[in-house]
Amino acid sequence: MTAHNKVELLAPAGNLEKMKIALNYGADAVYGGTSTFSLRIRSGKEFDMDSFAQGIAYAHERGKKVYCTVNSFPFNSQIRLYENHIAKMAELKPDALIVSSPGVVKIAKRIAPDIPIHLSTQANVMNAMDAEVYYDLGVKRIIVAREISLKDCEAIKSVIPDLELEVFVHGSMCFAYSGRCLISALQTGRVPNRGSCANDCRFPYEVYAHNPESGTTFRLDEEEGIGTYIMNAKDMNMASHIDEILDSGVIDSLKIEGRTKSPYYAGVVTKAYRHAIDDYYTKDFDASRYQRELNTTQNRGFTDAYLTSRPFEKSDAESHEFSIQYGTHQVAGLVGEDGTTWRCKDKTCAGDSVEIVLPVGASVELVDNEYGKIDEVNGQYWLTFKKIVTVDGKELECVHSGNLNALVLPTPLPGYTILRRKIAEALEKKGLIEESTPMNLEPKST
Repeated sequence: MTAHNKVELLAPAGNLEKMKIALNYGADAVYGGTSTFSLRIRSGKEFDMDSFAQGIAYAHERGKKVYCTVNSFPFNSQIRLYENHIAKMAELKPDALIVSSPGVVKIAKRIAPDIPIHLSTQANVMNAMDAEVYYDLGVKRIIVAREISLKDCEAIKSVIPDLELEVFVHGSMCFAYSGRCLISALQTGRVPNRGSCANDCRFPYEVYAHNPESGTTFRLDEEEGIGTYIMNAKDMNMASHIDEILDSGVIDSLKIEGRTKSPYYAGVVTKAYRHAIDDYYTKDFDASRYQRELNTTQNRGFTDAYLTSRPFEKSDAESHEFSIQYGTHQVAGLVGEDGTTWRCKDKTCAGDSVEIVLPVGASVELVDNEYGKIDEVNGQYWLTFKKIVTVDGKELECVHSGNLNALVLPTPLPGYTILRRKIAEALEKKGLIEESTPMNLEPKST
């Protein structure tokens, strides 16, 4: 990264809507692809060739970039299929192809010589020697292994200054080296490096000891409160280290994981890192601001992972008590792309007030009419619904998340504006708990 260029913020695009949200909430670039040969088969199915082409056009119209994932590992029988797929993707003119295999690097260079190649984190590059091999093959950027240190990134850049480096800064961590895991394949037949990991490391396990001589098996009881999520890695959260990462001057792109995560995650996490990056360059960096927003999302607990700490120095990178927990907030609704209507994501009734989360750079008009009122309190906007009315004029006392009707806003809002409330209020409205904290997503019995 040169001194006069800002670092790139790269966000996940699991489908067309999430791609647009990420771009509107501050991403410089997004990554995604169709299900074919992508490491997110379930996410990729939400893109077909037409919608992915629409997404690329949408991004390019706004001066943003799209990187296409072709990052699974081919079997011999699939090589011709890979060639055909890369040729089709090249016709859409993405800004880069993300690949994992040296052989696919060669295929991409031959079939799409004008499209830059980014090497996936699945290749597990952690040193300058391996980086140089891929650079000599024609790779423009390496998405380094999640297990790498910032010092090792500096070492790679010192040897190959023209090679771009991309690091993960937020999202799910893998139990194994960047996806090189066979637990899911063993238990369910779903192969992680074919894009269909079942996330078996997130499950609770019971541990037994077996004596083959006597045939006796004992269940090992763990300490109370420790739990049995023995392989469940916490989520990466490097927001508090963005200043340190950018001070190094060797990182070209900051990457957020999460193509299968929610539209809320795509918007809020991207916006938090957008602010962190922009604040760094204006010398107004304050980690607490970004952490407050990131804590609104569901998570497995957070860890600052290994970029600034060696793995053997970490003893708090696993979440032993739960698979996933609530964040501090719950999405109530999402405004449509044209900004004239909203759709319910969580039970909302006439009289409810919800917080307005705006896309980056957007503004809102204060209004008070028969449908609702928008107020500003300490720089934050709130919408109070006086009526819940569908676009065809049907008035409802309450609306639930299963209701897909477009609902009237008291005034147009920026497209993809998020409406949210605190989790305690959300759970209380649904009668799940009387009082909540960001705990296990298994609700308390009523």
